[in-house]
Amino acid sequence: MFGLFKKAKPHTLTIEGVGSFDVQPSETILNAALRHGVRFPHSCKVGGCATCKCKKTEGTVKELTSAAFILDKKDLDDGYILGCQSQLKSDVTISVDALSGERPAEEIAATIVEKEALTHDITRLTLQLEKATDYLPGQYAMFSTPEVTSGSRCYSYAAPAAGNKVTFFIREVPGGEMSGWVKNSAQVGDKVSVDGPHGDFHLRSGQGDMLFIAGGSGLAPVLAILEDAVRHKLSRDVTFLFGARTEADLYGLKQIEHIRQNWSGTFRFVPVLSQEAEGSGWDGARGLVTDHLPENLNVIEQVYMCGPPPMLDAASEYLQQAGLDESQIFADRFTDRSTNTINNEAAR
Repeated sequence: MFGLFKKAKPHTLTIEGVGSFDVQPSETILNAALRHGVRFPHSCKVGGCATCKCKKTEGTVKELTSAAFILDKKDLDDGYILGCQSQLKSDVTISVDALSGERPAEEIAATIVEKEALTHDITRLTLQLEKATDYLPGQYAMFSTPEVTSGSRCYSYAAPAAGNKVTFFIREVPGGEMSGWVKNSAQVGDKVSVDGPHGDFHLRSGQGDMLFIAGGSGLAPVLAILEDAVRHKLSRDVTFLFGARTEADLYGLKQIEHIRQNWSGTFRFVPVLSQEAEGSGWDGARGLVTDHLPENLNVIEQVYMCGPPPMLDAASEYLQQAGLDESQIFADRFTDRSTNTINNEAAR
């Protein structure tokens, strides 16, 4: 008799290109995905806009509201459902175009609308694009200008996608043609070109604690990921180590503090200075970022890091020795993606 009232068990949702996780019987696909930190596209959450539509490739779902009210016949015939109105009746596999990380890159003309020196060698450029673009926070674009004839350079988007505007943090590299032009010659109103998005550095699904590590202009993709996670009310606990040479090389601190104050879980920010003068008044962490990994690991599920290769290589080696699997570590190195050799000018 009592077997009739067995508690329903969760089913597994697999999002192609993202990962798998459990969905509770009363949860919709959208709510479960957001709970696991997936940047699932959505707007109204009541079945009225189709922003959360996804293609079901395996399994069965219960529709709270029929998708036929908002999706056209072709979408329905192709297996599309609404994430916000679908609960799992079995294990289900879906694909979401906006989450694949394989968005087609395109070259878009742009105009510099803001230029700001963040430190003595890092400049923030804000561009107005001729058309809106979209990308996963953490990805990068190829940046070019008619003023530099030696080709384009790779720079990470420094903020979540915002329609027709994009932002980059560009560090001046000694002798670097592009970074030198950005710092010394670029002006508001100059015409440039952006080719993107590229790369597979972006937030993955999960529920456990996360560790973020950034060095120098590697702050750009990390800030983009964290700001987007705040918007989606991600509640996973975070420790963020930011390595710089001196206190004067720290930047983005107001943005980081805003993220900390609005983070739904625990957010710890630890700036680490490697060359700060003794007696300067700095009472924070000193040394290399890797010096401070032991006390900041705890139970980490995923690590995201961007910065100079020596820093990331040392951190990766320590993390794996500490028991993390390589599949838990996601890194974006300052390398020339076309040749896979270290080339700071080409990379940042």
